[in-house]
Amino acid sequence: MTLGTDVSGLTTTAATAAAQGLSIVVPLYNEAAGLALLHERLSRLAKTLRQNYGLDCEVVYVDDGSTDASLTIARGLAADALDVQVVSLSRNFGKEAALMAGLDHARRGAVLFMDGDGQHPADLVEQLVSHWIDGGYDVVYTAKAHRDNESLPRRVAVRGFYALINWGARQKIPEDAGDFRLLSPRAAAALRQLPERNRFFKGLASWIGFRQIRVDYEPAPRAHGITRFSAGRLVGLSIEGLTSFSVAPLRFASLLGVLLATVAFLFGLSILWETWTTGKSVPGYPSLVIGLMTIGGVQLIMIGIVGEYIGKILSELKARPIYFVAEHSVKRIEPATSEDVGERTAAE
Repeated sequence: MTLGTDVSGLTTTAATAAAQGLSIVVPLYNEAAGLALLHERLSRLAKTLRQNYGLDCEVVYVDDGSTDASLTIARGLAADALDVQVVSLSRNFGKEAALMAGLDHARRGAVLFMDGDGQHPADLVEQLVSHWIDGGYDVVYTAKAHRDNESLPRRVAVRGFYALINWGARQKIPEDAGDFRLLSPRAAAALRQLPERNRFFKGLASWIGFRQIRVDYEPAPRAHGITRFSAGRLVGLSIEGLTSFSVAPLRFASLLGVLLATVAFLFGLSILWETWTTGKSVPGYPSLVIGLMTIGGVQLIMIGIVGEYIGKILSELKARPIYFVAEHSVKRIEPATSEDVGERTAAE
């Protein structure tokens, strides 16, 4: 029985990349206000990539249970410069499931993930493609250049999250890396092979290995609306990532238990020493109550941490699909006429 997967046959070179093509996966959740403008930018991008690299593109819009007109607008988008797929999920399954749905439906070789809020600059995509085709990188990921515009507590929390999730990890997750990244055909194939249902794309895209490179960028202002990631949702997403990709919380709980046990042991030795040397029993009802409450609270925290992992195990054992597609449509770009081909040849 083979426990690994050979994806060496999907290795791309500058000569074969054009034949592979590029799929742009865009998860949507209530992005109706800026969707038409985003599609216009992607259409211009597809023309540039075809002209500079001979790269055929498609865009896969994954509607993750939007309650506005996102799906209606996506249905009406024209396939003038790139093929358009619209995948509508049966309900809101979350961004990780939407990314997986886009990856499953991508028909080209390489896959690029972008958000639908317009903060991922389309102009940067050509640089990511260049790293893949010209540089030979399999994973080209982007990261925020800085967090100067964020509050100090948030910056500290982000650093703490990455320090905890990378604690003892063999494959580190780059700090500040986002979902805006490009995967080569063999990297995309490797990511599809991972069977878990509790998916954390940032971690999985790093775990698969291959040649990776970081590109710093400055996120553009939101084209519309406000972010839906409140502090509570960010905490929940952090817990999801930690328990899905790292055993650091379990190690932390174990070390905390060892520390408390050591402190209790030393405190017990000090009580025995004072009793033997002075002959007096040490009064300590308040300290006893505080000690019991401290130990009880720590035990409850540890039980909660273990419960999170048990919940993940239960979810994997149930083996439910991570998404259902309610609607799927494909629009293919019209083939170029002989007149268009002649104009393009003359321009070149």
